[in-house]
Amino acid sequence: MTSFGNPDYGMTRSLGKVSIADARPAVEAALKEQGFGVLTEIDVKATLKKKIGADTEPYLILGACNPQLAHQALDFEPGIGLLLPCNVVLATKGDETIVSFADPLALFSIVGKPDLEPIAKQVRERLVTAMESIKV
Repeated sequence: MTSFGNPDYGMTRSLGKVSIADARPAVEAALKEQGFGVLTEIDVKATLKKKIGADTEPYLILGACNPQLAHQALDFEPGIGLLLPCNVVLATKGDETIVSFADPLALFSIVGKPDLEPIAKQVRERLVTAMESIKV
């Protein structure tokens, strides 16, 4: 499940040999520095185990939101809520934990409204800054 590279629709970074539990607070702190809060959490490993009995590697999806930028985007295009919040994945790859952020430029491009691009760029810049600043 975690054959992450750097897909066209996301940005991925290895956090090294650290557990997801230990990495999560650092990821959330980096997001907070950029104005994002975590609104949702999906523990994919636990959900798949409970629902279908599948044993998978740890995989956590956090839904991150910057309220000011989300408000701007929703004012411009109410349907953009289908692409919110910004997904952040924490997963294992071998003995490493990786973090992956959805790329808002790629996601917002499917809307077909070029006027949304400045907002998507702001979100992307903040997510890149957050990703680069994670210290575990």
